[in-house]
Amino acid sequence: NTSEEFFMAGREMTAWIAGLSFVSANLGSLELMGWAGSAYQYGILAAHWYWVGAIPAMLFLGMVMMPFYYVCKTHSVPGYLKLRYGQGSSTVAAISFAFMTVLMSGVNMFAMAEVMKIVLGWDMNFSIIVSSLAVAAYVALGGLRSAIFNEVLQFVLIWGGALLVPILGLIETHGWAGLKARIAHNIATGAVPGGDYTHMWRSMGHFADNPMGIHWTGIVFGLGFAISFGYWTTDFLVVQRVLAANSLRSARLAPVIGSFFKMAVPFIVILPGLLGLVVLTNADGSLMHLVGENVVAAHPGAGLHSYNEVLPLMMVRYLGPGLLGLGITALIAGFMSGMAGNVSAFTAIFTYDIYQPHIVKHARDEHYVLVGRIVTIVGVVISIGAAYLVMNAAGIMDYVQALFSFFISPLLGVVLLGMFWKRATKEGGFWGLLIGTLTSISLWAWVKADPSALRYVAISPDAKDMAENMYRALWSVITSVGVNVIVSLFTKPRPLSELASVVYGATPLPKEDPVPFYKNEWFWTAIAIVIFLALNIYFW
Repeated sequence: NTSEEFFMAGREMTAWIAGLSFVSANLGSLELMGWAGSAYQYGILAAHWYWVGAIPAMLFLGMVMMPFYYVCKTHSVPGYLKLRYGQGSSTVAAISFAFMTVLMSGVNMFAMAEVMKIVLGWDMNFSIIVSSLAVAAYVALGGLRSAIFNEVLQFVLIWGGALLVPILGLIETHGWAGLKARIAHNIATGAVPGGDYTHMWRSMGHFADNPMGIHWTGIVFGLGFAISFGYWTTDFLVVQRVLAANSLRSARLAPVIGSFFKMAVPFIVILPGLLGLVVLTNADGSLMHLVGENVVAAHPGAGLHSYNEVLPLMMVRYLGPGLLGLGITALIAGFMSGMAGNVSAFTAIFTYDIYQPHIVKHARDEHYVLVGRIVTIVGVVISIGAAYLVMNAAGIMDYVQALFSFFISPLLGVVLLGMFWKRATKEGGFWGLLIGTLTSISLWAWVKADPSALRYVAISPDAKDMAENMYRALWSVITSVGVNVIVSLFTKPRPLSELASVVYGATPLPKEDPVPFYKNEWFWTAIAIVIFLALNIYFW
């Protein structure tokens, strides 16, 4: 009924609801299918996106950055930039986010249509249109509240439906040790391309030693900092869910609760991709070889399957009709969760950060809710167009990580400097964000035009697409920070009195009442760190 309810769910969510929605908004069919496909391509290295590429940033968001977002009472990250740097930086960020959210929503549509094609034999175009109408209806009517409650329900469905594939697969391969032995045998016989598919860090010494063609510096600094902190602390899609919490303690606990579930997700996402390397067979019993989406598009009618189809193929292999129905429901839930999250984020950003400051500045609250509903429909229509763009990418996640390096990473440098450096100025924020974004897009275009430029962007001729994404993200953060610092030193900063509630050191944070240790966010943060370190050591 009000804009606060439509865009922020009335700020009534408990820590558990906000935390499950926080991680579920990131667990769409895009994640399920995309990372299963990446695990088939790159092995267990894909799990880095769930551990190094998520946990430190999620905990940092909860413990350090959440008090600011919550105290500001901002509706979005561009809203924070407006308070800190002014309208220019906010508008650049809002336009970037608007682009990214509808492009990501299109990826979710495409992923869902793939599932319908494999399992039900539906036409891709029909699948895209039917599924988009369902999401448009409930997000337009219920706003963020309906998106959050759908995400929590879908979280349960995703785990219930997807859990059976890795369990049945590990039984067939005689556990983790048996799976590793069979992958090693397939590599030795040439059935699977060479590389280390079962260790996370051991093969990171050189770009040529692992299937992803990446060095540990790319994972630690490119993924662990530039992409991860950029996504989890500044991407409005996930931050919006935590801002809907009913108290500051709930807002801080939500990402911590989400981190435990995030660490477990590789079991239902990465394992099916690894299992596909050894158990997927053709009708004649030979090992099935999956290829890039672009190869499938270039050979229509050849019966080829893409990396992105590994999870639906595994479901068809292991699940009977009843269980297959549950599995497909899980993927549909994941699709709707991911798409609804992106569409609701696009709606809030367009209405609050583009429409209100630039088009209609002073209108009744009902007017902005109506605009939000109309923009929801527009966002879905644009997403349908974006779904067709994905058909030209080798794998879903390569496409997604490229988008993150364009729009998310440059923003990280501007937000962190704004939050922790009082000297950062309006001009510094604007030019840092704009030039950081253009740097990332230019590097991508350079490699597209001249593939040999990869040796400069990703610091090795042996690097592959995913490595290029990580280093490109890192260069964009460094550029964003560097430009911001240089321009700020030559321009006049705002007086300290104007920086209350937007900069550390100028903001009185609310005092929290003492609670028993088992309700304290720092206690659960410490446990999350211990589990995170143990997982990395075990799969070293």
